[in-house]
Amino acid sequence: MSEMHVIGVRVEQPQNQPVLLLRESEGERYLPIWIGQTEATAIALEQQGVEPARPLTHDLIKNLIEAFGRTLKEVRIVDLREGTFYADLVFDENIRVSARPSDSIAIALRMGVPIFADEAVLSEAGLVMPDEREDEVEKFKEFLESVSPDDFKATDG
Repeated sequence: MSEMHVIGVRVEQPQNQPVLLLRESEGERYLPIWIGQTEATAIALEQQGVEPARPLTHDLIKNLIEAFGRTLKEVRIVDLREGTFYADLVFDENIRVSARPSDSIAIALRMGVPIFADEAVLSEAGLVMPDEREDEVEKFKEFLESVSPDDFKATDG
């Protein structure tokens, strides 16, 4: 398992599909995961420190975990099958709940817990970006600093 950091979410054009980008803490690999609009918005809001007037779904899940006296220890991206990523929410007493990585990461960000990716997943889907691609990562980070949650709203078309 490698600990991962959330770089951010970007909308890929022309498909208008959000992609979540993770990077190894102690390595050079990046892990792109295509996610839904709702989860992209939830992740972007949390990264920007925006607090909604009422709890959104991932905030509600965080509140439920705390209300039931459980502790979320970590999130693990555990598998990749036929292009679909799988994750586990790992709680105290080694209780595991299977979930989509996008939801898991949105919850992990809200609860301040680490995110890990299984070595087999990184071997299959991880990307090592050559030095010339580092500029693209920097541009991506700049994009993330300028993006707003409204950028993730669906458009008719």
